[in-house]
Amino acid sequence: MTEEKKDVEQALAQSLKELVQKMPFEKITIKKITDGAGVIRVTFYNHFQDKYDLLAYIVQKEILEPVGILLGNNMYKEALTLIFTNLKKDSAFYEKAVRIEGQNSFEEITEECIYKLLLELFSTRSSGKPHTKHPWLTIDSLARYYARSMNYVVIYWIKSGMTVSPEEVANIYEYVVTRSLWDVLEEL
Repeated sequence: MTEEKKDVEQALAQSLKELVQKMPFEKITIKKITDGAGVIRVTFYNHFQDKYDLLAYIVQKEILEPVGILLGNNMYKEALTLIFTNLKKDSAFYEKAVRIEGQNSFEEITEECIYKLLLELFSTRSSGKPHTKHPWLTIDSLARYYARSMNYVVIYWIKSGMTVSPEEVANIYEYVVTRSLWDVLEEL
C-alpha cells in the first residue's frame, strides 16, 4: 500500500470517527465523511464501498492488526489485553459505534473481522486434516465459534461502559475459554 493511499484511508477513518461522536451513524453521509477528510467523494469510493466498509477498516486496522505479531508468537493473553486497551483508548468512538444496529451493525462487522483473523490464525496452525473424532469440527466452525464468543465479550464490555480494566477483561476471557463449561459450573 502506498503512503498516499494509507494517508487518505486514515483521514477518512478519522473523519468517520469524529462524525460518529457528533451524530447518529445513519445520518452520516459519504459527503460529510469526505468533507471532514478534505477529499472528494470519488476518492472515498476509490478506497471503500460504503461507510460500513470504512467502519470495518477501522476495526481491522486499529484493533485487530496490531495484535498480529503477538498472535504469531503465541502471546494470546497479551493480544487480548492489547485489543481491549486499544478499544478503551478510543472509548468515545466505540461507545457510539456499538449503537449501530440493523443490517451491517457494529456487532456484525466486528464479529466478521474477528472471524477472519481467527480463521487465518487457525489455518496457519492446522495440519489441514479433518478432526478424526468430530469431522464436523472444522477450522471454519471453530473460527466462527470463537469469533462469536470474543465478539460477545467485546460488545458487552463496551456497552457496560468499559468499567473493568483491559487486563481484567483479558483475564476473564482467558479463564472462560481455557475451561470447559462443566469446570466453570463446578467453580460457581
